[in-house]
Amino acid sequence: MAQPADVTATVTPDDVIEDIRAAVRDLCARFPGSYWREKDRERAYPGEFVKALTDAGYLAVLVPEEYGGSGLGIRAAAAILEEIHKSGCNGAACHAQMYIMGTLLRHGNAEQKQKWLPGIATGELRLQAFGVTEPTSGTDTLSLRTTARKDGNDRYVVNGQKIWTSRAEHSDLMLLLARTTPKDQVAKRTDGLSVFVVDMREAVGKGLTIRPIRTMVNHSTTEVFFDDLEVPAENLIGEEGKGFRYILDGMNAERLLISHESLGDARWFIRTATEYAKSREVFGRPIGQNQAVQFPIARAYAETEAAALMAEKGVRLFEAGQPCAPEANMAKMLASEAAWHAAEICMQAHGGFAFAEEYDVERKFREARLYQIAPISTNLILSYVAEHVLGLPRSF
Repeated sequence: MAQPADVTATVTPDDVIEDIRAAVRDLCARFPGSYWREKDRERAYPGEFVKALTDAGYLAVLVPEEYGGSGLGIRAAAAILEEIHKSGCNGAACHAQMYIMGTLLRHGNAEQKQKWLPGIATGELRLQAFGVTEPTSGTDTLSLRTTARKDGNDRYVVNGQKIWTSRAEHSDLMLLLARTTPKDQVAKRTDGLSVFVVDMREAVGKGLTIRPIRTMVNHSTTEVFFDDLEVPAENLIGEEGKGFRYILDGMNAERLLISHESLGDARWFIRTATEYAKSREVFGRPIGQNQAVQFPIARAYAETEAAALMAEKGVRLFEAGQPCAPEANMAKMLASEAAWHAAEICMQAHGGFAFAEEYDVERKFREARLYQIAPISTNLILSYVAEHVLGLPRSF
């Protein structure tokens, strides 16, 4: 999980970050709680919100200017996602595009980048789907079973299944990780996996089947089946068999971005709980006057600010092109836990009203819980810190 050496350092100035935050808040104000409640109730994709972000250029913030993007650093992307969640909205419908395209940018050839990145920047193409996790392997990525067999010189034939492939129904392109060399024939356990860009516009119904999974949160997630799907050989990213390390390159960015989504959630819960505690009166006084209400909110605030410091450190290291895997992992864990603690406190402060849809607390409560499991569970982060930071024996 080390930071790749070929990432160009991009430091985003403070004034630019503040301007971005203000503009994102203004955009989010156009999508109030009623909009998200309707989408949640119908399990519908927030296409209007995604289009607004796309039109404003926010989903292309990390795409280099030469391909039509803003060419800013990860600090800008983190600020965008944090403000989205802090405003009561949800960035899960589109956040993957920010870090998935990094694999294409760092490891794709000139023709591939020119073919796809300009369309991704304008929104003509959506690269939202990430085909990695499988039902039988979960986080044990090296044991995945989906195969891509070379057939002649011009194509690969893909067979297998992926699960928790979110936004597959709303994406034009998928970044797919598949095994090109059997596991028992590789010299190193990390070899033999390859990355492909799958054009789902051409693939659906021709070897690719998408089945939605109804879940506790409106995450537009699916399971995907490959049945002799033909993928052009020119869609192979980088070198065959080296795909696992290409995927790892983007994981630090993913964790840092998710940590800022959780920070946004935590700050929404704290603000919402505080405002309610000031206005809600019981026994002739605001409930916020009671220490039993005050102290948990204050502790949640402290936990959130501490998590923010770790997340900011990780972003700073990433933008400087320095190793940041420990910071990225710890930021994701600490921020997701801070958000969950703040969510519970907000629920408790609201009492029975927390369960009413119109307050948006129960929706955000469900959404915040996800990030202690996805995209990587807290236990695996602890295993990483134990082994790679503290030097303890590998536990699995």
